[in-house]
Order: sequence, then structure tokens, then C-alpha cells
Amino acid sequence: MSSPVENIALIKSRSLAVLIEAEVERLIMAGEIAPGDRVNENQLALRFGTSRGPIREALRSLEAGGLVELKPNRGVFVRSISLTEACAIYDVRAALFGLAGRLCAQQLTVAQVNELKECVSAMEKAAAAKDFDSYYPLNLKLHEFIIDHSGNPVLASHYRDLVKMLHLFRARSLVQGGGLAISNSEHREMVDAIAAKDGERAHRAHFDHVMRARERLTQTEEFQTDIKTKKVSR
Repeated sequence: MSSPVENIALIKSRSLAVLIEAEVERLIMAGEIAPGDRVNENQLALRFGTSRGPIREALRSLEAGGLVELKPNRGVFVRSISLTEACAIYDVRAALFGLAGRLCAQQLTVAQVNELKECVSAMEKAAAAKDFDSYYPLNLKLHEFIIDHSGNPVLASHYRDLVKMLHLFRARSLVQGGGLAISNSEHREMVDAIAAKDGERAHRAHFDHVMRARERLTQTEEFQTDIKTKKVSR
């Protein structure tokens, strides 16, 4: 049986690992550690003033979430997701978001629906001004609101893991081909369906919104180049 001192040390170690995980995740989401970059355990240990134990525990958790990967005899690297893999992730995300829309249509209050409408209106102004820096945080806020109010914590957990993996892809695809205005017209339909308490319509609107984002991604020059390169290499 562990002693009280050992138990306290274990709790502190785990708490520190959680904090380190959150900070490394923030660095990845901010692009400070880019896809394909090696995560240096020694540098992180010096940065946080700790041993490598909590660092490794944090990285194992990030690996389970799909943000980093362990390459034998090389170390831990920020995961690089191929554009083809991103499309596969979009498919799963669409299914989850469709369900979230249906659930919201069944249970959101008038006040909550009004919050969504206000967010969409603010996004319309940003889209009209082609102000991506203002639009993007509002876009994240709208999606987070819908997921948070779906009332299904399992759905929310899996959805957020997918969003983390698609973070850079979604930001890039939004700005393709007038993406801001097009994307926000889809947001308006999503909110209207929720306001009408029409579960089937909300499911379809939310599912289609993600699949159209996937389609916009496949129309990017980078995706088309990636496909052509693979065909040539076969």
C-alpha cells in the first residue's frame, strides 16, 4: 500500500501532466509547434521545471488524442495529417455534428436560440467585410455552443478530438472561393432549423455544413496537387 506522501506526490505529478498537456496542445493549436515538428522532451522539462516523467505522461495523452505520434527510435512528433485523411475525419465529424444539431433542436430554449442568431448576425458582418480574423473566433464559438448544448458529453468529447486534428485544415478551407459568406449562409440554415425545433431538418443542415466544408477542402489547389502527385507515383 502506498504511503500518504507517495500518494500526494502521485497526485501532484498527474496534475502537472494535465497542465503540461494543455500547454503543449495550445502550442500546437497556435502553430508554434508545427505538424511534423519533433516535440523535445528535454526542452519541455526545462520550460516547466520538472522531470521528464510528467512530460511523457502528457505526451501519451496527446498521442491518444491524435495530436502527436511516437516514432520508434526517433521521438515524439506533432502529427501530420494527409489531406486524404482529413477528408475521412470530416466524414465522421459530419455524423457527430448532425446528431448535435438534432439534439439542439429538441432542447434549446428561446433565449439560447437567440444567442445563436446573434452570433450568426455578427458573422454576417465579418463575412461582408471579409474580416477573417473576426469571423473565425465567432465560427468556433457557434460550433462550440451547439456541441456544448447537445447534452451528450460523449459526442462532445469525440467531436472536440476531431476538431483539434482538423484545426489547420478547417481554417484554410474557409477562405477558399468566398468561403466566409457561403459558410455563414449554412450557419443561418442550421440556426433556423433549430429555432423551428425540426430535428430532421437540423440534422441535415448540420451534417451538410460539415460535408460542404469537406468539399471546399477538396477544391483547394493543395488537395488537387496532392491527388495528382499520388496518381503519378503509382
